[in-house]
Amino acid sequence: MTTFYTTISWLLILGYWLLIAGITCRILIKRRSVPSAMTWLLIIYILPLLGIIAYLSLGELHLGQRRAQRARRMWPFMAVWFKTLQSLPSLYPIKNSDVAQPLFQLCENRQGISGIKGNQLQLITSSYDTLRALIHDVRKASHNIEMVFYIWHPGGQADEVAEALISSARRGVYCRLLLDSAGSVEFFRTVWPNRMRNAGIDVVEALPVSLLRIFFRRMDLRQHRKMVLIDNYIAYTGSMNLVDPRFFKKNTRVGQWIDLMARMEGPIATIMGVIYSGDWEIETGKRILPLKPDNNVMFFEKKNDHTILVIASGPGFPENMIHQAILTAVFSARKKLIITTPYLIPSDDLLHAICIASYRGVDVSIIIPLHSDSLLVRWASRAFFSELLESGVKIYQFKGGLLHSKSILVDEQLSLIGTVNLDMRSLWLNFEITLVIDNHQFGRDLARVQENYISQSCLIDINYWVQRSYWKRILERLFYFFSPLL
Repeated sequence: MTTFYTTISWLLILGYWLLIAGITCRILIKRRSVPSAMTWLLIIYILPLLGIIAYLSLGELHLGQRRAQRARRMWPFMAVWFKTLQSLPSLYPIKNSDVAQPLFQLCENRQGISGIKGNQLQLITSSYDTLRALIHDVRKASHNIEMVFYIWHPGGQADEVAEALISSARRGVYCRLLLDSAGSVEFFRTVWPNRMRNAGIDVVEALPVSLLRIFFRRMDLRQHRKMVLIDNYIAYTGSMNLVDPRFFKKNTRVGQWIDLMARMEGPIATIMGVIYSGDWEIETGKRILPLKPDNNVMFFEKKNDHTILVIASGPGFPENMIHQAILTAVFSARKKLIITTPYLIPSDDLLHAICIASYRGVDVSIIIPLHSDSLLVRWASRAFFSELLESGVKIYQFKGGLLHSKSILVDEQLSLIGTVNLDMRSLWLNFEITLVIDNHQFGRDLARVQENYISQSCLIDINYWVQRSYWKRILERLFYFFSPLL
């Protein structure tokens, strides 16, 4: 009997170390950043069982077998569709600005499509104005409405949007609603999903969260896009979830969320519709055939039109596309670079690119919220301040609420706005979308918005920063240790 238990004990010990060795080899074989690999290895060696469970559930990009198969089928179809647009030269600008050319060329080569001209574009800085405009457009829709949001939080004007959507569906407008399971968990606990489905709206819960799925799909992979498409002509995207800030996260004590949205009219809506069809196919297995590109349905150049490039990321889309686009934009800066982001945990490459831009003489400013809704992110982001400040980057902390806007402005000519935070999750993992606008007038409009943010912010003084207490430095480094996982 003693021999039996001894044998079992040795087999368990051997199995344990084989498991540790196997996970270690898997981490080393996967091509990932050194800080990320070292973080996972340290977690696994310090907390072996918890570390292994965490790595199996969060360490690799598992979309799930069915969704992964759909994603592999989806992109070749989308690539062919994009290629058909090349037969419509009237959609493309003759020339991009010097600052925009590298980014547009990158996207044309990697995703098969560049900027599309002939669009009307409105920048909306007020959540109230965004919701009023959206309600108006939904009520006037005549053919179809597609929406995707990370968060739909009931209450206030969000309920008015829901009522307008139900009303449109009842009069024959085909409506589809794709909501992230984790972000919209409160919505799915209300009566709204059943009310919408009873009205004929296709309501889909994207990437459902369940303990039973934890080892089969990565649970922190989220559908983070925010898009509205109406009649294949009107489109919205930006940083705002479908929430009324007066009713959203009131107990966090960070103030109301401040967002930035774009409302567009023109052929760019059709391009965004293709991205939506990809998301819908990955989640449901059903293919939504977008409008066939045709000169008869495309929109021609108008006065004050805008050239807009859409970049999408996530499983099934070109890998690291948005991260590469942001790097290209930062390296293209010659005079001025302004970044707004609610979460500042950049990759090493992006951190170095921003610092190098400042060393090159570019006037670099980063605007972040003074108070964050995430304690982990708040402390982890501080670990990057010293290197940024030492390179001459100005860091502003916004005091007028939780600044949730995501924007990059390069030389007041090239603008990037969308859903992407400057953190690992947005840059490498989630389904995200970014608009790139090559237009000086729009750049000046965005600059005024950013200047308004700065007027409500406090500038971090480097002399004051280097004198912060020792315990704060320890907390910053501790949370920085986990930054590749945030």
